[in-house]
Amino acid sequence: MSTPQPPQPPQPPPGAERTDGSAVRIGALVPLTRPGWVEAGQHLLAGLELAVRDVNDGGGIAGRPLELVVRDTAADPQRAAAAVDELARLGVAALAGEYHSVVARAAAARADALGLPFLCSSAVLDALTQQPTEWVARLSPPQSRGWQVYADFLLGAGHSRIAVAAQPTVYWASGTRILRDHLAPRGGTVIELDMSALTPSALCDELADNRATALLLLVGHPEPAVPIVKAVRHDQRLAEIMIGAPAGQPEFTEWATLLGADSTAIPFLRYLPERLGPLGTRVEKALGERLTEAPSFVAFEGYDTVTVLAGVLRSHGTDRARTAASWPHVTVEGTRGRIQFSRTPGISVWQWAQPPIQVVDRDPAKPDRFRILHIG
Repeated sequence: MSTPQPPQPPQPPPGAERTDGSAVRIGALVPLTRPGWVEAGQHLLAGLELAVRDVNDGGGIAGRPLELVVRDTAADPQRAAAAVDELARLGVAALAGEYHSVVARAAAARADALGLPFLCSSAVLDALTQQPTEWVARLSPPQSRGWQVYADFLLGAGHSRIAVAAQPTVYWASGTRILRDHLAPRGGTVIELDMSALTPSALCDELADNRATALLLLVGHPEPAVPIVKAVRHDQRLAEIMIGAPAGQPEFTEWATLLGADSTAIPFLRYLPERLGPLGTRVEKALGERLTEAPSFVAFEGYDTVTVLAGVLRSHGTDRARTAASWPHVTVEGTRGRIQFSRTPGISVWQWAQPPIQVVDRDPAKPDRFRILHIG
């Protein structure tokens, strides 16, 4: 006859308070394999991991270590939703991360349905959730704000006849609509060119026929963005056309490696201040050592995400409902300024209302140096 086992103490529900010194876990959603933008994922993860290290060096969360539970989304919305389900079962206190907007939208929908706080690091699609939610907050600016800043830059640079080489996705369609709605009342024209039907060579013919002065790359990287840039830059008919990339493809080292001299003078959006403060400067140095290259703005977004969540968890505990209720009360000094969340008209999640926005490009004289062209 077997010996009766003593009754086990009840397990706390996911997200409930614990005092046994076990780790506080944050689920991290990051694109680390293709077709995800791997370099962006690596920078995002570097920022998340560095912030976790700094939090733990500073005593953790009320004496408990902070632990990151990383899941690769590979730019797949279904994979991201499944990861949210798994992380919720594992008892994470909150979710962090994600770079791709369509993937973040799937993750946000699941987080909202499960009652799991999600602080989105980098995705900009305005409609991150279909309905207003208390569970999701975001650090990156909404696409409508960032791309309107970019449209203002185009007008200021003298471009009113603008072609967009676009792939048929929700994100690119949203960007095209924002550009057209902002430019049309100001005398600008947007010419849509469908890259699901055009080769780079055929695109060059369309640009010449339409007399566009600027071409915006609303396409994936490296395909078809890199072949398009090469084709346009080496077509004598298009010597005066400006190429732009509002989604930020030129931010990463791979862009310069693949395109060489053709990688420069292509303006894009970047979410950094004109000058970093003391925290940002220290983090920039540490991120550079971790990445062995200059950190992108995405790495800073990752660091700020964990910094915000750590502040919330220290102040309000690890209960998920209390974390979600704390978004409007957050005041945290991040690497790029003071972070506070508010409700923004037309945005369904809690939004950092004033993230810095720049339009920059790579300097033709020194491709690893960025020139600030416009500040939003």
